[in-house]
Amino acid sequence: MSSTSQPYRRNGPSEALPSKDSSRTTTRQAPQRRFGSPYLPTMLELALLGLYPATLLLGSLFSLLNPPARAAPYSASSQSHPSALAPSYFAQKHNIFNLFFVKIGWFWTTFAFFVFLASHPNLGPPGGLVLTPRRLRALVRWIMVTAWWIAVTQWFFGAPLIDKGFRFTGGVCEILQAEEGRVGSGKVMGSEAREVFTNAACKLAGGKWKGGTDISGHVFLLVLGSAFLWMEVLPVVLKAKGLREERMVSTDVGTRSAATEMMDGGVGQEEDEGTVEKVGVNVPLVVTGLSWWMLLMTAAYFHTWFEKFAGLLVAFIALYSVYFLPRAIPSLRAVVGMPGV
Repeated sequence: MSSTSQPYRRNGPSEALPSKDSSRTTTRQAPQRRFGSPYLPTMLELALLGLYPATLLLGSLFSLLNPPARAAPYSASSQSHPSALAPSYFAQKHNIFNLFFVKIGWFWTTFAFFVFLASHPNLGPPGGLVLTPRRLRALVRWIMVTAWWIAVTQWFFGAPLIDKGFRFTGGVCEILQAEEGRVGSGKVMGSEAREVFTNAACKLAGGKWKGGTDISGHVFLLVLGSAFLWMEVLPVVLKAKGLREERMVSTDVGTRSAATEMMDGGVGQEEDEGTVEKVGVNVPLVVTGLSWWMLLMTAAYFHTWFEKFAGLLVAFIALYSVYFLPRAIPSLRAVVGMPGV
């Protein structure tokens, strides 16, 4: 009787152990994934975002270690090398890539985004104008990032933030200062002097910004535009390649994977995951690649260390607000959404 019962006892636990182990494995994996904070990027996102400060550091070190770049004269007022003495073609402000890509960089960013928005099946029927929920939330993200670009570089209830910051730190238009010196009191009391509050207006008046702390508008634009495209394209590319979703989100039941929330909502299985519209993905990748190259050239030949890393920080503020903060705030995520979800 013991011989018949002992195999039962041996077989019983041996059959039960796999289920207990598997349950333990399941319960162990969930807490491990919950250790990831929705406020923080995944390892892949961290590597991509870390590419930007690494590029600025590489370019800045090149400007110090490369003899022609180190020996070339540099104008702090124009934030560049004189064209006749520039150490490289890319060190000239009038190089073709600066004129037709960087100067109108947000146009190329917007163009690449809308190509992706209209053609990738993850967002809606390719080639159509059907405003699906994913497309609508992607448009909201684009509007938010574009609004930040406008506020920093174009207009913010008057002068853009980049110019407000320059004047707040003591910057003036050099011509304006000379005109003030002609007045007996040393100051012009009319309103004309107060109207030259932007870099663009100062240039039109034939003057130069001088004396304040500036940030690199080129770095800000190139980082914001390319990282915006990366954050939009990356999740659908990972999904098409069959890679695991690592983003974490806060929900009413705690922190969990974005993939779990997507499956619970019945989202993500309606399109053919093996279909990747090459044009929709390749156009943003080309723009991000060229943006990275021009970021490297900007780091090597233009601006001071502080100006470059200040531009990086201002761009990261928008990226964090649009792509990471909603993961931790469900009400904000309901409006903004997440790329690929």
